[in-house]
Amino acid sequence: MKILKIIGLSIAGVIALALIVALFVSGKYQIEREVTINKPKQQVFGYVKYLKNQNEFSVWAKIDPGMKTEFRGEDGTEGFVSAWDSQNPKAGKGEQKIVKISGEDRIDYEIHFIKPMESTDYAYMTFGAVNDSTTKVNWVFHGQMSYPMNLMCLFMDFEKMLGPDLQNGLNNLKGILEK
Repeated sequence: MKILKIIGLSIAGVIALALIVALFVSGKYQIEREVTINKPKQQVFGYVKYLKNQNEFSVWAKIDPGMKTEFRGEDGTEGFVSAWDSQNPKAGKGEQKIVKISGEDRIDYEIHFIKPMESTDYAYMTFGAVNDSTTKVNWVFHGQMSYPMNLMCLFMDFEKMLGPDLQNGLNNLKGILEK
């Protein structure tokens, strides 16, 4: 009986310590990658603003070629939604919405993941003319894990998990546009 009490108190202590630590852990994360594309800014932006085109360069869209997709609204405008549903847990189910388009300089997205774990994150892409025929594209993914899930930020390396996917997507975009 005494051993069970010690085990129970130890488990409760570990849980309490974890919850206290979580109070001081930032749940914010941001991953950013960039690529330079040998095409004019207007042409690069003109391609990327259509969310359907993201299915051609994003590595996440290529995880399950058979996933169901649905589009709502007018592509290339604020409010357009691209939804997906896959049996593959790496793709899951969710939707991405264009929330803001700032001239030909930036597009902001809200990404609502439904499965395998519900969360809402954000992304944006910026476009800068290096010169008349070259464009620098930045792709940023950011979000925040709320308490007590923010404790996972101590053990998860978002940079390592998502950074290569963002870079590969940008490299795919470069390949498509420079053909």
